Amino acid sequence: MSRSRVIAGNWKMHKTPSEARAFARELLAQLGGAARPEGVEVVLCPSFPALTAVHAEIERSGLGAWVSLGAQDLYWERQGAFTGEVSGPMLADAGCRYVIVGHSERRHLLGESDEWVARKLRAALESGLTPILCVGETLEERRQGLTETVVSRQLETALEGLAAGAVAGVVVAYEPVWAIGTGENATGEEAHRVIDGVIRSRVRARFGEEAAGRLRIQYGGSVNPANIGEFMAYPSIDGALVGGASLKVDSFTAIVAAGRRAT
Repeated sequence: MSRSRVIAGNWKMHKTPSEARAFARELLAQLGGAARPEGVEVVLCPSFPALTAVHAEIERSGLGAWVSLGAQDLYWERQGAFTGEVSGPMLADAGCRYVIVGHSERRHLLGESDEWVARKLRAALESGLTPILCVGETLEERRQGLTETVVSRQLETALEGLAAGAVAGVVVAYEPVWAIGTGENATGEEAHRVIDGVIRSRVRARFGEEAAGRLRIQYGGSVNPANIGEFMAYPSIDGALVGGASLKVDSFTAIVAAGRRAT
């Protein structure tokens, strides 16, 4: 089954709104000056204060058909006395189409549980947003041979109770925690083994062949222009969740171009 690829840039806690606007303008000019990457969707995920600025640049560029705005997190309630939180309806109104849920930095630095991530994923779907669900093991879990156990638990908890059609519309990002921001990364074969042999296999067993075939699964973890081709060579890998390399125009456009060449 043919699936479009998703190349998402997670800017994390970088770039003020004015810096994000200037960066997005330069990035979009480069993307617009190249051939449209058929079969590839680009998602830009700035910090909350920069969402409206980046959305305005996407609208101005005329690239909105294949460049989307994403947020880095959300809260599961639609409104209420939750100081510092941001809801799905707020993100949708700001122009977001995507939202990251369960990023390892939120799980391991801020203590988010699998159950919290599941609630956030449902809130995203209820607000018409496409969640990018992050799953992945730590270095210690990998050394103990627990990769499949951990990834399966995170995935199944997040998707519990959803209909097959809803699952098919989710994007999953396999991001081994030991490879994030470390300069280390899984090989293409290792990423493929988890993405196809664990994630897609579990979805197939639980939600059926059609949901598994439509589900888009990215790799994330120190992705850069030098190694993106190795991951994109596997048809099972439907794009990348890019961290540090998304903060530089040339490196991110090179990653997008690699996604295009692989389709």
